[in-house]
Parts: sequence; C-alpha cells; structure tokens
Amino acid sequence: MTAAGGVKKTLRVLLVEDSPTVLAHIREVLQQQSDIEIVGEAYDGKHAVALCSQLRPDVISMDMMLPGMDGQAATEAIMAHCPTPILIVSSSTNRGELLRTYEALAAGAVEVLEKPNGRQPPGEWERRYITLLRLVARIRVITHVRARHQPPAPLAAPLPVGRTVLALGASTGGPGALMQVLQSLPRPVPLPVLIVMHINAVFSRGFAEWLDGQTPHRVRYAKDGESLRDVTGEIILAPPDVHLVVRQGRLALSHEPPRFSCKPSVDVLFESLAAEMGSGVVAALLTGMGRDGASGLLAIRRAGGSTIAQDEQTSMVYGMPREAALLGAAERILPLNEIGPAMKSLSGVPWGAGP
Repeated sequence: MTAAGGVKKTLRVLLVEDSPTVLAHIREVLQQQSDIEIVGEAYDGKHAVALCSQLRPDVISMDMMLPGMDGQAATEAIMAHCPTPILIVSSSTNRGELLRTYEALAAGAVEVLEKPNGRQPPGEWERRYITLLRLVARIRVITHVRARHQPPAPLAAPLPVGRTVLALGASTGGPGALMQVLQSLPRPVPLPVLIVMHINAVFSRGFAEWLDGQTPHRVRYAKDGESLRDVTGEIILAPPDVHLVVRQGRLALSHEPPRFSCKPSVDVLFESLAAEMGSGVVAALLTGMGRDGASGLLAIRRAGGSTIAQDEQTSMVYGMPREAALLGAAERILPLNEIGPAMKSLSGVPWGAGP
C-alpha cells in the first residue's frame, strides 16, 4: 500500500487464530514482509472485536472456529461497529465451518482462503495468502448490519412482454448480495433463475445448500442436459470449475477455458442467453472484482433483453458493475435493495403472492 506523496504505507494486520500451529505459521509468513505489521493477535472472537475497536487495523485475518464467540459472530460484530476488511482463513472440510464461512461472507467479510494443509506445493499457499491479504485490505467496507435493509423505491409498471429467464452474476461480496436479491423475490418464481457466482472451488461445496436455507426458494447446482422448462421456479447455480450455458433450451456444462481467469464465467452464461433467448432475458450484474460479466450484459442488452447493474454505493467492490456501466451495458443502475423488485417487475409475467 502507498500513502499520499508516494511513501509506502505499512499494512497493519490483526491476526485472529486459535490454533497455535497455524498462528505461528501465519505469523512467520507476515513477519517476512517488510511492509506488513502485526498490530495484534486474538485467540477468540470477543477478543478480536475488542482489539479491532482499539487498534483499528487495516485488515483482519480471521479464523472461523474460535472458542466462545466464533468467527462468524465476530465478523458480524466488527462489520456492524468498526467496519474493517476481513480475509477469512478457514478449513473447508467441516460442514458447520463451511456454513459459518458463508454467513461471514454475507455479513461483509471480503474473501476466503483455505487454511494451509501441507498438500500445496512449497510456498504456494504463502504467496496466495499475502496476495489476498493485500487485495482485501484495499477494499472499501461499510457498516454492514445483517437484515437491516432500506425498502425499495417504487417501481415502474412491468413491460407488457413476458420474459423467459432471470440471470445473475456476482463475485466479491456476492454471497450477501445474492441472498438479498433472492430474499426479495416472491415465491414461487415463475421463471428459471440462473446464477454464476465466483467462489473458491474449495468452498463451493455447501454454497447452494446455504443459499437455499437463507431464501424461500429451492437453490441447487445445475445438471448437464436439464431442460430450462423443467427448472422453472428453481434457483440454479453454475457448479465450480465449469461454465454454465444454455443451448437449444437446455442447460449445458462447458469445459471451455476460463474467461478473465474465471470458471464459471458470467460472460459465458450471459452471452449464451443473449444468443439463445434475446429479448427474453432479465439479467443483473452484482458486486465483484474485475470485468467478467460486463460484455455479456452488453450482449443481452443488444439482443433486446433487460439489463441491470448494481450501483457503486451498495457494491462491496465496484468492479464488474462499473465495467458494465462504462460499456453502456446496463439499462438501469440500481442499489442492491431495488434489484430483486426490478427484476420481478421487468419479467412481465404473473407472480405468486409470496412466501
């Protein structure tokens, strides 16, 4: 990090970890960086919250499984009272820890990395950790209190034409954003909802289950060859490490190369929808780092579909939506709380009474 005037700024890190072995390893990794300072160490969530308020670190490295107040609860408290960028360093082998990790991401944590397990090539985990920590520290975070949302603004009348599919793309900050959008859609949804979410494949195993539990809808991963008609009313996620596309009215899983280092890619899904359904698509691009999804959203708009991008104020990372706005891909740029109602309105088809 560089301060004003070009002077390199020391990155101040709060380290939260209850395993002495993992703590010692991370401490050693951080101490090897001349521009990183460990300003505090906490072994439980309550201590982490107190140190965050006292020390005001630039970034927090947060374990999930902690004695007393766990990492999820600590993240929620920190984001509500002293918002600070958080990198979760967690195990992916325990179902309960996975679900806590998704909750922490929804509460405002920025990114997640698997704990070192000795199976990675020498130095690989350490390089990835330092890179992510520096990246997370640059993210602007805001006070984030779970379930405290502003009511949506009044919506324009729906278009007279009925749509055939809703589509969403998200990356950094996506778990919480997707949760809010899906919670705002009444059940049953009269159309299929297709989603590409960038999440570390190691942590993707329980994500559909978690999202299913957070919303009134059935959420699951796509299966190759399913008819789009047969998934009406369901929320369908792209599985990890494959692209999700629609071909001849069916879902297909593609093993084509990554797009912008992303697999699954939002662009790949959106471009297939533009080619397959044209004006029958309502698509939204949510918070995320990079540019994946922007050109795909433009393809949908050019094909006559309705397009939305999340605004800067409510995006954890205004990267993907910003690229869409710069391309002219988004007909509407909306705050997060208005995106679900807008998609419902733009669908132009009758909906159920709600959950």
